[in-house]
Amino acid sequence: MPSTKSPAHAILWMLAAVAFFSLMDAGMKMLSASYPTLQVTMLRGAASLPFVLVWVLATAGPRSIIPVRWGLHLLRGVLGMVMIGCFVYALRTLPLSTAYTLYFVSPLLVAALSVPLLGEHVGPRRWVAIGIGLVGVLVVLRPGVEGIISLPGLMVLVAALAYAIASVTVSLLTRTDTSQSMVVWFLLIMAVGAGLLAWPQWQPLQWKHAALIAGMGLAGALGQIALTRAFQLGQASLIAPLEYTGLVWVIGLDLLLWGVLPDRWTWLGGAIIVASGLYLLHRERVQQARRTAPMDHP
Repeated sequence: MPSTKSPAHAILWMLAAVAFFSLMDAGMKMLSASYPTLQVTMLRGAASLPFVLVWVLATAGPRSIIPVRWGLHLLRGVLGMVMIGCFVYALRTLPLSTAYTLYFVSPLLVAALSVPLLGEHVGPRRWVAIGIGLVGVLVVLRPGVEGIISLPGLMVLVAALAYAIASVTVSLLTRTDTSQSMVVWFLLIMAVGAGLLAWPQWQPLQWKHAALIAGMGLAGALGQIALTRAFQLGQASLIAPLEYTGLVWVIGLDLLLWGVLPDRWTWLGGAIIVASGLYLLHRERVQQARRTAPMDHP
């Protein structure tokens, strides 16, 4: 059976996914000015769910969302609440570009966590890259420059850690469950859980935000669909680096919507983090090539 991989199409789908997720995050930042953090987290999950369900029912059918490993789905949903909640909290005060820069430490954390959680081997070069990436985080946070490390900055790092752990659980879930079930239950558990926690401080939804909420949900759903398609058509080592194009989008959105640009420390720290992440992906591609190379030659 011929391969259906299409690197060029995979790249286009990944670029589209990053653009949609950037727009979704801008929507969350705008909503965070009017609603509590957990309520925005609930809206993120609930607003995307109807669009995602339409996609699932139109393509894979309802049987594809039946979960096999409930415990891991529940863990991913809880991690999603932590991830989105902490990220929304940070967006109240941080520019999108600063939050994204710190969030890009997540591939480094995934690599580090793959050792204790998945039993994978990480060589000395990749550990050095992880360490250098963490130096980039310190540059962005600038401890000591203003006396203390900012709480919003630390919240982004907590969000990145939650994302990294959730990414590791995906590696486990893909062995038994469909990507459709992972997306649907992730959004549903996050929406219900965050909604229950948000109830004591619930603010009535305003009609003027209806289009913004729907647009955020649609952007999140389209981003998820595009991301799934990208990974179906291309290798992870090819398309994962394209996630860094999100910085271009959020810098533009910061300038357009809030009139701010990253300062020089964010540029410098971001360059260090992105370079470390790209090197990690390069090393992963090298290791993958060695694992798949024929072993019968002298």
